[in-house]
Amino acid sequence: MRPHTLGVIGLGAIGGSLALQAKRAGIARVVGWSPEPAERAAAARQGALDDVPLRPAEVARAADLLVLAAPPAANLALLEDLGAEVRPGALVTDVGSVKRAIVARAEALGLGARFAGGHPFAGTHEQGFAAARADLFRDAIVYVTPTRDGDGAAREVSHFWADTCAAHPVLMDAAQHDRQLALTSHLPQAVASLLAHLLARAVPPGASVGPGARDVTRLAASEPALWTEILLMNRDEVLPALRALEEPLGELERALETGDARGLAAWLARGAAWRRRLER
Repeated sequence: MRPHTLGVIGLGAIGGSLALQAKRAGIARVVGWSPEPAERAAAARQGALDDVPLRPAEVARAADLLVLAAPPAANLALLEDLGAEVRPGALVTDVGSVKRAIVARAEALGLGARFAGGHPFAGTHEQGFAAARADLFRDAIVYVTPTRDGDGAAREVSHFWADTCAAHPVLMDAAQHDRQLALTSHLPQAVASLLAHLLARAVPPGASVGPGARDVTRLAASEPALWTEILLMNRDEVLPALRALEEPLGELERALETGDARGLAAWLARGAAWRRRLER
């Protein structure tokens, strides 16, 4: 799908980047809305938008493809509020990192054939339109999650990401997506924040913090309100992932308690081997 008019609701780092990249790719008309007037003004001033309607419903009515680029809970509310405003033949997608809830909501609203969930793997910890980039999605993986009767919509949304954004769409069931992201994204966020909690209590004020602690806790600086939504929305998958840490943590504790150098080396080697494979 190459829409004549792209609608983007939410003009932060993700939505703003999408608008910028769409204009660079030659999309004829991009309209957008943000609850923040400063973001609307900045997006228009930098050429990301051709029009900035006063209300999100006007964006929904104008778009051939409507992208919900707000936080996950807000996207659910937007879909509920704007579903009836989307014109016949237009498609809807989102960019949230939890997919089952919004796919189910689209089906419940009768939008299943016209909706496909989306999750670009191209996030940034910076906030607002000031963090938008015209190449953010180039070569990025984008997960596209179909509804039960939305294979056609999923194909069109996938084509949009590939054609307009030079991204690599990957079709995936919403439940599989949330299970995988619980391990590969949501759990690392929780672990980084957990370590940051410990260091905040245990490290004396003014003490130097080495690059290891800085690297491992980088995710802890992410937006708390956004991650509260994500972790709660996917908690039935995040909780088993958290509990799965108990076994390797127990192995480490036992190796240290007993002075088991061979067991400790093997434990460390398994983690090192997995990490090195990521670099190949």
